[in-house]
Amino acid sequence: MSAKDSEKMQIMMELVNETEISLLECKVCFEKYSHQKQHRPRNLPCGHIICLDCVCSLAHPRNFRLECPFCRRVCKSSETSDCLPLLHLTEILRPATNIPSTSGTTAGASDEGIGSTSPGLTFSLSFGGWGMLINPTGIAVCQRSSCVVVAHDGKKRIKLFGLSGSCIQQFGERGNAGNDIKYPLDVTVTLDGHVVVTDSGDQSVKVFDFDGRGKLVIRGSFHLPWGLDITPENKVILTDANAGALYHLTADFKKGELKKIQKTQSDLCNPREVAVSQLSGVIAVIEHLLARGPNYSSTRMKIFNADMTLIGQLDSFGLNLFFPSKIYVTAVTFDREGHIIVADVYNQAVLCLGKPEEFPVFKPIITQGLAYPVALTYTANNSLIVLDNGDHSVKIYTTS
Repeated sequence: MSAKDSEKMQIMMELVNETEISLLECKVCFEKYSHQKQHRPRNLPCGHIICLDCVCSLAHPRNFRLECPFCRRVCKSSETSDCLPLLHLTEILRPATNIPSTSGTTAGASDEGIGSTSPGLTFSLSFGGWGMLINPTGIAVCQRSSCVVVAHDGKKRIKLFGLSGSCIQQFGERGNAGNDIKYPLDVTVTLDGHVVVTDSGDQSVKVFDFDGRGKLVIRGSFHLPWGLDITPENKVILTDANAGALYHLTADFKKGELKKIQKTQSDLCNPREVAVSQLSGVIAVIEHLLARGPNYSSTRMKIFNADMTLIGQLDSFGLNLFFPSKIYVTAVTFDREGHIIVADVYNQAVLCLGKPEEFPVFKPIITQGLAYPVALTYTANNSLIVLDNGDHSVKIYTTS
């Protein structure tokens, strides 16, 4: 390396160091921002940024209000949000601490084998990222074609990817027309290859074919349709968060004809995520018990058999008996053997809770390499797909 190149390298290193000091550290506790939960940068409504740990420390324990330490504007802790530009900048400047390696372990893991996955699960591929995906909220896999369907906040709300990560289709304009999608929350794919989306913008459920043609719109029956999955009988199962209800929708998706809306549960507490075992028809529902955001609220999982009889439930406190840290569940799915798999944003992990008959069994299967997992699904060959809202990506883990 020439002297001139060395000088340029030195200048670049000084710029990086200055950036880390001026932008990438909390000005209250002076800890560097990271994807770890306690040091994630959080936007205050006034525009100032502090870390999540400081938000929790400054918030009043009863009313959850805090004053901005810089301008003294009062806000609630639930009004803060992740500062995505700083999170992206930490990825760029310190990629080795945030991005899982292709060997199935997190870059920087020790030689003793502390990796990101369980021994039977190997990191395979990541695709998406800011621009390709924007604040993604839902994911599903077509079992016939292995196409990955993602709902996100881009101009085209629905994107279809191959398992190699190439985008093969996108549709769902952002607008007010009948088949437009305002604010998608979740997505599923029927057994005959139709895409079903919950749209919180107009409290509807919308069905499309894989070419993006609208087949069916269901309005006026729900307060806040949220989670979706498909049953082994090709019925759509749907949660309504505001109504506290669970529905089964029967339709001829090819003809676009709705046959029946059946409310099967009506006493749930803010139900959002839902999953159905294709092996047994068992249903798992995640309830969010307080609406103050993940900093203070907790979650509860209820397990129903195919006849909608409650066969088990477990809340965050019960999970804490197995795991020393607080757990906040944001996603649930079943693998091909019928195990219950959940995502935990507090510990940036994916956990296996066992089969319904042995529930709960606690086994972490991914413990590193995730930022903010919000959705899970499995492919036909039992590969786990994680939708990570923290870095706007899709991550695929294969079973060995």
